[in-house]
Amino acid sequence: MADLSPAQVIGRFSADVQLANVPEPVVTRAKLHILDALGLGLAATVEEFGVTSRAGIAAMAAPGPCSTILGAEGWAARDAALLNAILVHGLDFDDTHLASIIHPTCTALPAALALAEERDLSGAELLAGFLAGAELGIRIGGAVRGGFHHVGYHASGVVSHFASAVTAGRLLGLTAEQITAAQGIVGSTASGIQVFLEEGAWTKRFHPGWGAVAGITAAHLAQAGFKGPTRPYEGKFGLFDTHLQGHAGDVDLDELTDGLGRDWRFGETALKPYPVCHFIHGCADAAIALHGEIGGVEIVGVDAFLAQPTLHIVCEPAEAKERPGNDYEAKFSAQFVTAWCLLYGRFGLPDLLPAALADERARDLATRVKCHADPDTAFPTTFSGGVRVTLADGRVLHRHVKVNSGAGEKAMTEAQVVAKFDACASLAVDAARAARVRDAVLALETIPARDLAAALRG
Repeated sequence: MADLSPAQVIGRFSADVQLANVPEPVVTRAKLHILDALGLGLAATVEEFGVTSRAGIAAMAAPGPCSTILGAEGWAARDAALLNAILVHGLDFDDTHLASIIHPTCTALPAALALAEERDLSGAELLAGFLAGAELGIRIGGAVRGGFHHVGYHASGVVSHFASAVTAGRLLGLTAEQITAAQGIVGSTASGIQVFLEEGAWTKRFHPGWGAVAGITAAHLAQAGFKGPTRPYEGKFGLFDTHLQGHAGDVDLDELTDGLGRDWRFGETALKPYPVCHFIHGCADAAIALHGEIGGVEIVGVDAFLAQPTLHIVCEPAEAKERPGNDYEAKFSAQFVTAWCLLYGRFGLPDLLPAALADERARDLATRVKCHADPDTAFPTTFSGGVRVTLADGRVLHRHVKVNSGAGEKAMTEAQVVAKFDACASLAVDAARAARVRDAVLALETIPARDLAAALRG
């Protein structure tokens, strides 16, 4: 296939992929990641951003057969996918493929849920479409080697357009040529700027939703014969050229297609034990480990060590990061998260509530957390981190975590994922409703997709 463009190779792969040809461990992980995402989506329905998003989309949504998480009325596929994506990604507690630095599940699942329900497909078909799109999103992220973040784009916001287009194309039954065209069409919509970091704005939550809308749109246009470029990635003024500018030369184009359909990158994806930016997880692990050693002694100073490419996202500007004004700013503050973990030995969703953000001990200690480039980082293979604490009794404690919790050999087990799902779901529904969703997801390859949709509806 040397004469084919990457989009054409991806088109063939996506049109042909069957769940029976996906390794069983990858299918098992896919179901756990879907379960994790839907637990987060349930929890997000009671958050201010979730309520506001539903109201805004409802004001313009077209009626249709597609369910939203705890929604009472059916909407058109694009509207349902938009809201579900915001809910799944909105808490920033969803999975991350560490090497690609993207959140794979939110880039493809919303489109898969909507179209599988609309077309009354099997759960196995839903899984196949989801995995095709998520795998592409991971591979785009891997090809750019963190390049989107370097130039100010939210990588998941960019790749969600392509992932959703491939997922939609697969579930609509498009040909390889049509899925190629869908990728070309959606290349003109891909974006997602990181300016939300300045003030804790909600736009990052919106990014994968807009990708789902764009991907579904592009797939339908391609199905009708709309012509798109066949080189949307590597072509002159294609995705890499326009979005990466001076970093375009760093792209590994082969990552898009090498071993596609044989070597599944999705299986490497990590789930989050903490509801904060994944870049901070190594520091959180280290600080929690040190909490028990501090023994209530006054902390004089703290040094946090993170991968140098992440400092501008979670550590700078220091003055703002030391004083987060809302939950979203706190999620992206290495200073606040490290301080909280040192003081309380934990970090969960309750630690982002207004009372926690106003905690004077944490706010004071956060001003004394100084961030540095980690000389021992394993980034981006894992999100390493270290913490050094100077105590009033003269002791200096240090802990470095090479492999962050949830990644690699520390991957969350099924029991841990179920426990996280139950905890998140309990914020919005009773145990019986949560069990219906959980059972449907874990048996997804054996049931109709509409059974899962029915469990999710309000």
